[in-house]
Amino acid sequence: MFIRAAFITLLTALPAVAVDATVEPWAPVPAGDHVVGEYHWTHRLLVVFADSPNDPRFIQQLEAIADDPEELTSRDVIVITDTDPAADSAIREDLRPRGFAFVLIGKDGAKYLRKPVPWTLRELTRSIDKMPLRQQELRDMRAR
Repeated sequence: MFIRAAFITLLTALPAVAVDATVEPWAPVPAGDHVVGEYHWTHRLLVVFADSPNDPRFIQQLEAIADDPEELTSRDVIVITDTDPAADSAIREDLRPRGFAFVLIGKDGAKYLRKPVPWTLRELTRSIDKMPLRQQELRDMRAR
């Protein structure tokens, strides 16, 4: 009985830990075993590639995103990073980048944008806001 009570106490404490203010609410997700299809219809993806985590363009892109990550999270964007060409992740195999690149993928799975240079957060959010599904989301929000 004691173990069960301790387990329930632990489970109820977990949400408090998950929203701890000291933990950064936004962080890019390493490509690892992720595939583009797992986010179909739920999230937009911003996949940032480089041949090394020390690539200045990669660092510049992540800094631009980190300036105001809420701009992307409010648009249902998940940032995925891949800086290891040797790992040959499924996302890298699917999108086939050369050196630094970022790819913006819509909720519908379409590749809307592919660029070999970093973009500002403003440029990224404007491109997202022009996507057809995002336009529909904005119309739906106004109608409420």
